[in-house]
Amino acid sequence: MTVQKKVIFALITGMLLAAAGCSSNSWEQKKTQQISKVQPKFEIVQAKTINLKVIQGIGFPGNDNALYVASDKGLKIFKDSKWYETTADLNNYLGFQAIETGFLASGHPRKGTDLKDPLGLVESTDKGKTLKNIAFYGKNNFHFISASFSGKDIYVLNEQQDKDLNYGVNYSTDDGKTWKKSTLKNFKSDSLGMIAVHPKNGDIMAMATRAGIYYSEDNGNTMKLTAGPFMVTALTFSGDRILYSSVVENYNILLNTANPKTGEQGNIAIPFLDQDNPITYIAVNPKNENQIAFTTYKNDLYESLDRGKNWSTLLKDGKIEQE
Repeated sequence: MTVQKKVIFALITGMLLAAAGCSSNSWEQKKTQQISKVQPKFEIVQAKTINLKVIQGIGFPGNDNALYVASDKGLKIFKDSKWYETTADLNNYLGFQAIETGFLASGHPRKGTDLKDPLGLVESTDKGKTLKNIAFYGKNNFHFISASFSGKDIYVLNEQQDKDLNYGVNYSTDDGKTWKKSTLKNFKSDSLGMIAVHPKNGDIMAMATRAGIYYSEDNGNTMKLTAGPFMVTALTFSGDRILYSSVVENYNILLNTANPKTGEQGNIAIPFLDQDNPITYIAVNPKNENQIAFTTYKNDLYESLDRGKNWSTLLKDGKIEQE
């Protein structure tokens, strides 16, 4: 089992992550610098087969009309009903987060490069052809990264205390130059999980936990339970609404919506999922909120272009074949 799946499985099975005991911290990052060279053999080509053992994030970057899938074998791209992949820079991406200019990620570089391992927090605006150092390069890996669509407001979940970054939720409001710890006041869950950030207001964030969704309008410094109590395995924002997956009585797997400002709740019909195949990632296209995608623990990928009225299966068990 991969590290990423261990983190998700830990949330599902109840591994506890303490949420207290660390003081606020500000850390000055050196000037952003380019950390990978353009490789002449880098191309985006149509993929005849896809066979993914691990899916580690999905999203709709604002600089491309496509759905991106992050994996331990680099990026896979679904566009115009066809699958594409890169011929180089097949990095093991963790914490994938689509933003307006491309994507943010963490993880490990592919073997044979001069990149430091771990990647820390990096950004790409050219489909992974080049990576830009945002913070913690060569120092940290983050399984959970989230950001506003602009990419200016960034949140990371640090799973261990170190000299550069506190344990727990940390955030930056200046493109990763400085960082502070979220104090999580009124947070009462016994687990930390996936983070989602409002696409337009980076002060607003939410977190998936075993006890439900905790919501904040001040960078996670003050938290409020806005949906629950039940296990939430994945979430994202769709405008002001939170789109999330819950596991409820009899292990039914649902896709729901919640508006923390109005209290409105809703449900989106999805294909039937076995109890051992919960939803792991959800993505909404900020430029078209009717376009939704989600993945499952067994690496299935579904997409809807009409906000859940109809669904297409893009991957089954991480696989698909094309002529």
